[in-house]
Amino acid sequence: MQRTAVSRLLSPSRLWPSPKPYLQTIYGIELRRHALWRSFSSSQSLNKSKKKDNAKNGVPEMPASQSTASSEDPLDLSQLEDGIAAAVSRLKDDLSKLRLGGRLSAETIEGLRVQLGKDTKDTARLGELAQVVPKGGRMVAVLVAEEGHLKPISSAILSSNLSLTPQPDSHNALQINIPVPPPTKESRDQTVHAARAAMEKAANSVRDARGVVHKRLQALVKKKVARPDDARKSQDKMEKLTEKGQKEVKDLFETAKKAMERA
Repeated sequence: MQRTAVSRLLSPSRLWPSPKPYLQTIYGIELRRHALWRSFSSSQSLNKSKKKDNAKNGVPEMPASQSTASSEDPLDLSQLEDGIAAAVSRLKDDLSKLRLGGRLSAETIEGLRVQLGKDTKDTARLGELAQVVPKGGRMVAVLVAEEGHLKPISSAILSSNLSLTPQPDSHNALQINIPVPPPTKESRDQTVHAARAAMEKAANSVRDARGVVHKRLQALVKKKVARPDDARKSQDKMEKLTEKGQKEVKDLFETAKKAMERA
């Protein structure tokens, strides 16, 4: 009995515990670190250049949940509709800035940069320092907030390429009057050219929006997620929406062109 007890006490497992639990602990730590590294390394990367190009061309970004839901439905063309609406809205805004007296509009004057002082290179938008108000006919009034900004604003208007001559108002010391010269043939041509460029930009945005949806439909058909009949229906509807959007863009340009030529 005593010999058996002593042999048990002196057994290798008592004197030198198995390294297995210790190794398992270390291996567990290593495995957890490895899994953590894999979770970061396998995360989906952001395609920044693609998002930047879409934003530049007027293709709106969709929320992740909405994009996932619509990407599985071949009949959902909301992304195309949103892209066309954004292109048309931006074109209307661009054309509205070109209609007043050929090259001139209130937004054009507000966008001029004003140097705040001789001893500084700091500048500010004219629209942040004053309010530009069309007075009817061919006269625009600039209502300056502070007297110290009168001279810098007048200098900015004079030094611009708009061929404008600001004049002080006889009744209000903080008001600058700007007579708008009648448009010449050269200024009309330049305005129509700028309007055409805005129209082409909008048309490209509509085509880009259509291209995004077309690629999505092709991917759904390739993965056999969408039935061929649904894909054909969506394709036909997509072409009609694109044609309608391009027509709206062209009509906006033609209407603006006639107004510019009569100015």
